[in-house]
Amino acid sequence: MKVDIYEILMAKQASRRDVLRGTAVAALGATTALAGLPKSAQADSHVNVREAILQIPGVGKGSPTDADWQKVGELCLGATKASVQEGEFEGVELTFMGLNNQNLHNFLFRGFLKPWEAYTGAKINWIDLAQADYNARLQQAIATGTVDFDIIEMGAPFEGDTAGKGLLDEMPGWVETQIEEDDLVGYLKPPVGTWDGKKYRITIDGDCHTFAYRTDYFGEGSITGMEVPKTWQEVNAVSKELVGKEDPLTGLPAHGYLDPLKGWGGFGFYFIENRAAAYAKHPDDPAWLFDPDTMKPRVNNPAWVQAIQDVLDLIEANAYPADQINADPGTTGFQQFLAGTGSMLMWWGDIGSNARTSDTSVVGDVVGFGINPGSDRVYNSKSGAWEETYNEAPNMAYIGWGIYVTKRVSGDEKKRKAAWSAAAHLGGKDISLWCSAYPSGFQPYRNSHFIYDEWEAAGYDRAFIEDYLGSNADSYNHPNAAIEPRIPGIFQYYSVAEDELAKIYAGQYGSAQEGADAIAAAWEKITEQIGRDSQIALYKASLGL
Repeated sequence: MKVDIYEILMAKQASRRDVLRGTAVAALGATTALAGLPKSAQADSHVNVREAILQIPGVGKGSPTDADWQKVGELCLGATKASVQEGEFEGVELTFMGLNNQNLHNFLFRGFLKPWEAYTGAKINWIDLAQADYNARLQQAIATGTVDFDIIEMGAPFEGDTAGKGLLDEMPGWVETQIEEDDLVGYLKPPVGTWDGKKYRITIDGDCHTFAYRTDYFGEGSITGMEVPKTWQEVNAVSKELVGKEDPLTGLPAHGYLDPLKGWGGFGFYFIENRAAAYAKHPDDPAWLFDPDTMKPRVNNPAWVQAIQDVLDLIEANAYPADQINADPGTTGFQQFLAGTGSMLMWWGDIGSNARTSDTSVVGDVVGFGINPGSDRVYNSKSGAWEETYNEAPNMAYIGWGIYVTKRVSGDEKKRKAAWSAAAHLGGKDISLWCSAYPSGFQPYRNSHFIYDEWEAAGYDRAFIEDYLGSNADSYNHPNAAIEPRIPGIFQYYSVAEDELAKIYAGQYGSAQEGADAIAAAWEKITEQIGRDSQIALYKASLGL
């Protein structure tokens, strides 16, 4: 039996939960050590790998470490060993570009891939980027023709800038089989990850925004005594009412909703989108960012102006924590909400997986989840009028991270296979479950991630999981989900919008409308630079029109 599996068994002996579950925990059945297991466990080895990795390090046992990531990577090597000979990639060096947010992303990938490197003989060199620097670094490489990486962690919105310019290597058929691509939730299947009918992406994330809230702020006996807000109008109202009150958990000033008022390299735009989606995404119209026939921006229509005004109203009411003007989304999620500041937040799935598995979280026992708040009215861009009806529109922010291989490897078959093998290891079905359950930077995105019993066996309580996973599933499957376009330059649009939003929040414009008009004017310039006709065609295609 391998040492790492032995260590898991020893750790599991101390867990009362595992004792109660009885002899089932003994069947760890990692594919790397089947010979040492009972026949019944060998027959169900895939399930047992999932059970084993979900106990590393165990929910409520502190934040995972590099040693844990390596154990998970080792236990999930079975698919690699089925298609790659030991030492097959000896002498191959690959360069991987990705993020280092909150010491996640690339840090996990290093741990997951160390056993892969040891087995295959390949070596990986790393380019680590902060989220705020990512877009600029990628665009520079594209613009100057100096792509200096073989593998890249990238979101689907960038496919227009990369696949559309012939910079990516097409996925081999064996990779699609190894990663069990059919398991993806519906909205992440093609055309996502494809360009001109060719596949390029191994999905490792789902990326929708969901609503997190403090249960000690809402409901019977709570600080407000109110129900959880269902609309942005209610979110703003309760945020104002909390000014001057005391947080029941920390004793510090109570706060309502946490808007990030500082940009984040384009990624901060998603957070004003959350508010705007409820106002702007009409159920009868798939478009909400641009007019699909003209590419005229909608970002300065009454719906978007209302979203911006919501934020200005909370600034004026002093409803935010001090110095919120310098709070980016990383601050609101990790330094504020998880640390006990604020009662409501829109964020990616990191909040759910971190709430009960991170050393820095204090809200694990008082956090609930739902879909993006709605609005009691929605703007109809076609008629140019508000409609007084309830509207929901979950924000499918970023369409998830993926792993892509670049054209740099296309002329060297050994290097190409190595790059795709490394990518497939990171995008495997089992390793993805661990990433969904523990701090990773990623959230549930496969149908198999929604097996509640697996999460409960890992140590999550049933109510929490039904709430957290349910908010993701309800968002993915919502009939009026706000899906962003995979068009060239999308982060140019987002980045310039962030710049203007910062000016709006700082009071440099006379009104929300004036600031929104400035964003629209900047977006028009970008469209003209890229080419209006081509943008119209690609935007329509991304909307299925």
